[in-house]
Parts: sequence; C-alpha cells; structure tokens
Amino acid sequence: MQPNTLLDAILDEAGISHAGLAAHVNQAGRARGLALRYEHTAVARWLKGQRPRGQVPDLICEVLASRLHRPVTLDDIGLGVPGEPAGTHGQTLSGFVERATALWRSDEQQRPHILGAPAVTGTPAVMPVWEWENPPEDTDVSRGGRHRVSHTDLEMMRSARTHYEQMYRKAGGIATRTRIVGFLNAEAAPLLRGSYTDATGRQLHRATGGLVAIAGICAYDSDAHGLAQRYFHQALRLAKASGDRGLGAYVIALLVNQALHMREYRQSVAFAEAALRAAGRHITPALASDLYAMQAKAYAHLGDGTSALSCIRRAESAADRIRRGHEPDETGYVQPGLVNVQVAEALLSLGDLAAAREHAAAAVHNPAHDRGRVHRLAMLSQIELRQGNAEKAVAIAVEMAEQARGMESQRLRDRLRAVREHLVRNGCAGTAEAAELIDGALRVPL
Repeated sequence: MQPNTLLDAILDEAGISHAGLAAHVNQAGRARGLALRYEHTAVARWLKGQRPRGQVPDLICEVLASRLHRPVTLDDIGLGVPGEPAGTHGQTLSGFVERATALWRSDEQQRPHILGAPAVTGTPAVMPVWEWENPPEDTDVSRGGRHRVSHTDLEMMRSARTHYEQMYRKAGGIATRTRIVGFLNAEAAPLLRGSYTDATGRQLHRATGGLVAIAGICAYDSDAHGLAQRYFHQALRLAKASGDRGLGAYVIALLVNQALHMREYRQSVAFAEAALRAAGRHITPALASDLYAMQAKAYAHLGDGTSALSCIRRAESAADRIRRGHEPDETGYVQPGLVNVQVAEALLSLGDLAAAREHAAAAVHNPAHDRGRVHRLAMLSQIELRQGNAEKAVAIAVEMAEQARGMESQRLRDRLRAVREHLVRNGCAGTAEAAELIDGALRVPL
C-alpha cells in the first residue's frame, strides 16, 4: 500500500485538518442521504494508502473543490484508478509533475508515512525501468505557465546539482537531504509548472532529473529506502522526458546500487543489463565500468564466478577508456580507484583474498573524495584482517574512523560498525583503541 502524497499535498494547500476533512465529508454525505461517521483516524488511513469506500472519494473532491474554488478530480487526490500498479504508464507528464512535487512537499514536511515507506518489489519496482526503456516517448514537453523559464534558471538548476552533490560527499546524505528537498520545493517545482518550449523543457527536465537523483541518493544514505526508490523512479521519468538516454542509464545505476544493498542480486543484474542495452552508444565509459563492476558484485553474491569474472574484465576495459572532460557531471563519482574497490568486493565474495587485497590497495592509493575514501579504507581493513595482517588492519581502521568525522550517513555508519565487529572478533593488539575511536564516532546521534 503506497502513501497518498497527492491527497496529503492538496489537504495542505486547502489548509484543512484531518478532523476537518472528516467532518466536511460527513456533512456532504448527509446532503446525499448518507449516514457517515468518519473521524480523523479514517483520514490518516486514507493518507497511508487505504481507498475510501463507495461515494466517499467523490465527496472528498466536492469538499476540496469548494474550499479551493476550482474543480478537483479523483486523479488530483490520488484516487483515480484503484489497484493500478506503481509507475507512470498512461500518466500525462503534467500529472507526473503534480505527483512528484506532492512527494517533495510531503518529504520537506517530514510526514512519517513518506519517510517510513518500505521499498517496493516485484512489478512496481521493475515497471519504471521498463517504461523508461520502451515507447512511447515524449514528443513535446512544452508547457504554458506564468513564469517563463530562462537560460539563467537552467544554469541555476545545474549549479545546484553540483553544489548538493559536493555537500553530500563532504557531509553525508542526512545533512544534505533537507537542503536539497527544500530547493526542489522552492525552486524546481515552480519552474516545472512554468512556461517553456519543447527544447527548453527537455533541458529543464534533465536538470531536474539530476537534482532529484541526488535527493534519492541522500534518502538512500539516510536509510529511507522506499523514499529513495521513489526519487530514483521520478528521476528516471524526468530523464525520459529530457530525451537523454545517458542520464536514464545513470539513474538505473543508482537503482542497481540500491538493489545490491537490499540483496536483490538478480534484479541488480537485470537492471544493469537494461541500462547497458537501452542507453547503447549514449553510455559513457565511466558509467559502463560502474555498471559492469556492480554486475560482477551481484554475480559473485549469486555464486556465479564465471559471470562475475567476465563482468570484472568488462569493467576494467571500460575504465581504461575513461577520458576526463568527456564525461557528464553525473558520472563524476566514477573516480580513479572506484572500479578497483567494487572489484575487490566481488573478489572477496568469491574468496580470492590475494586479488581482492591488490584491488583494494590500488583503490586506497588513488585520490578520492572524503566519502569514497572511507569506503575504500573499510574494504582494505576488512581484507587485511582476513589475511591475518591485524596490525595493518587496525592502522587502516583508525584512519577510516578519523576520515569519517563530520559526515552524517547511515551507510558510513554501517561500514564503521562492520569494521569494528571484525576487529573485536579478531581480538588482536590495538583493536581496543580502534574500537574506542569508532565507538566515539558512533556515539554522536544523527
């Protein structure tokens, strides 16, 4: 059951409380000869995704239309077609924009049913990828609104994406998410509802897609997996509207990474294949290397060593073709050494410790942004410990804990806890000091 963000947003716009809506629906029902006794608890259930019975959806539209002095349809309140799976199939682009901006507003307001929504699986998880890959395409994304979207607006959107990506890398997703979601509501939403030609609209949807993808990354980093998935699905729809296949493939790479974290290994493989297939010549060497490396990790977890090694070779071959300055901003995360640490993880799963250590050491010796360096050090510490090099493992763990200071990230905390657990279990000299340092970092609440 998916939270009804549209109903949530329109109630907020109308300035009506849960109890107020229930009372007005009961009153409107009496005018139709219905004896209704709804209270605020019923409205809370509707917002969580329960569909009201009988004529009640129509009564809700009637109440809100009277309050807002404009027509309100069942689609406007998220009750258009009962039982329709998640996805954007059959939905107009303007309808998608309204649903997307409703989610941003609910996220900014920290509505519990949005923040705590679980990630979807099965058809609702696969459908957005299938819709991105297959027709129909958007033939015209122009729109007529009050504000004329300018080149300056587009530049602001692109600059914002870079700004928030850098903030995420330095401070983590928990600290960054509130900032980027506030920007989406204050700046991106009015632009999407503005006035623009097809050409400008495609650039706008591309710029917004890049921003929404970062919002998804921040939600993922905050352990809000259902919310992250919805942002990734939104970014994929925006990428389709932009006509930029490369951007869509980048968003799918984010879904692949999330699927790996959730141990949906077969889905990881299938999504990566979809990105590589559908993007074709639009996929850059950096993105291809990351997709192949993540596929290798998925195959390794599935116990398919042959396929994993084949993907490792493809990832390394693509990495050799990366040319800095010829990649879009989004693939800037594929820094030298990223493929090495991905490959090290795959080889570790396959039990090849010597080769895993070689790749992990190469990753650490390459420069990386603050966040990436923590992950690389964690991997190398784990491998050194597995190989019996306890002193090296402890020294690396100390460096990792110090590097992680100031970052608010659930993913990095997971890394710190895992390294601490391995050190304590080993019980070698120096582990108490390293464990205490990690404990100190974990004591600070997020």
